[in-house]
Amino acid sequence: MDNVVFYYFPLKAMGESSRLLLAYGGQKFDDRRVPKEEWMELKPNTPFGQMPVLEINGKRHGQSVAIARYLGRKYGLAGDSIEEDFEIDQNVDFFGDIRIKAANVFHETDPELKKKKHEELENNYYPDALKRLHDIVTKNNGHIALGKLTWGDFVIAGMYDCFKMLLQIPDFEEKYPNIKKLHDNVVSLPRVKEYCDAAPKCDF
Repeated sequence: MDNVVFYYFPLKAMGESSRLLLAYGGQKFDDRRVPKEEWMELKPNTPFGQMPVLEINGKRHGQSVAIARYLGRKYGLAGDSIEEDFEIDQNVDFFGDIRIKAANVFHETDPELKKKKHEELENNYYPDALKRLHDIVTKNNGHIALGKLTWGDFVIAGMYDCFKMLLQIPDFEEKYPNIKKLHDNVVSLPRVKEYCDAAPKCDF
């Protein structure tokens, strides 16, 4: 079996999807939760100066969605054709669009500008975008694409708690129950549940 090390901060955020996929695949891995004080030492030795990083037999790879896509292919969670892969990719990218807009607001340091940006998204972007995302998941029987479990579900499930925190929508789960269902479907898978039960606790 491959020697696998996964590097990310002691958070879920952009790293948890890969951890969930590795658990699903039955891959033993060294879960390196890098504290901030050690990050600057590690940073020059990463592919792009950022985490997450997946190291396989000494070779390091970056980019969270690329890692998830690779693991999905490896563990039988990809499409059966390039058209099916296209559907997974486009829907995951759409989810990513929403996350990035929310993250940009979250990281805004000017309080007044932050409030203004959040209100703009809350009024003019989130209602339509999140309805579209929820409709996609509903149409696909609690999955992000193809009506079945794919690596794309793990991307959303891994980001779920962080996504909710970024959105700052108190009744998110009431408004979009099938997105929560997608999350719950993934984390209840036997190997994934075993990982989640044993993993260090973190809010997002």
